[in-house]
Amino acid sequence: MAITNRKIKTSHADIAICETSGAGLPILFLHGNSSCKEVFQHQLESALGDTYRMIAMDLPGHGESGDAIDPARTYTMPGYADAAVETLAQLGIQRAAVVGWSLGGHIALEMVPRFDGLVGVMIMAAPPVGQGADKVMVGFQPIPNAEMVGKAELSPEEVEIFLYANYGSSIDAGLREALTRTDGRARAVMFQALFTGNISDQRAIVETSEVPVAVVNGADDPLINLEYVGGLAYRKLWGKHCYVLRGAGHACFLHAPEAFDPILERFAHDMQQRATRHDRGKGAKTVAA
Repeated sequence: MAITNRKIKTSHADIAICETSGAGLPILFLHGNSSCKEVFQHQLESALGDTYRMIAMDLPGHGESGDAIDPARTYTMPGYADAAVETLAQLGIQRAAVVGWSLGGHIALEMVPRFDGLVGVMIMAAPPVGQGADKVMVGFQPIPNAEMVGKAELSPEEVEIFLYANYGSSIDAGLREALTRTDGRARAVMFQALFTGNISDQRAIVETSEVPVAVVNGADDPLINLEYVGGLAYRKLWGKHCYVLRGAGHACFLHAPEAFDPILERFAHDMQQRATRHDRGKGAKTVAA
């Protein structure tokens, strides 16, 4: 199974992507704050890549992507969502599923009203929150040093705390380099936008949208309020329940791939079938017309 790398020009930044050789449904992977596309390397290199067109992108200001041309426009959850939608358009993709982790999960939810071809969404460590500081904070655990996620500059000590909160014992040189490479404005602008209401009402999205939402979290996630996540009235909750993986932290797909990957495989299969049914129905309407 081949994985190819290239860059896509968008109005937000030059976007670095890697994609697998599968010819099935495109599945876009979105990483977290100050991370990179390589965080999904295990999933990309799995047998699923032979079946599905799996694409991981570096968000603007992250990894091998360029810094945002206009930070105030791009370094927000809606801005990142627009960049992801534009990237899919540049790739000629009209229908896709999206898998997002942490910040990437919030971006995936922001894509629901922005991408008509969205077949389904899987979110990990991304509580669907409302607008305003109180409605945001209820989705997260109260932790010391929380302001780090919005700091442009991190001290060496803060780098270590940030890495451990995200990855636990799964830190490697590439993930460390991704954190230090990240445009500090990406953290600062995003954090400010989050608490001043420059996000969609993501709770309302999952409680009203017809797009299936899969929810997967680690049982030992130190950042997420799992009780809040499990108590939402999802309209289309894939699998009929929120998955909580034992022994896994914030990056559950890294900590427990033996539990996460089968869930991802079932989700991908169901989204492929959903896309096929939709396309057949659309074709039938076209013929009837």
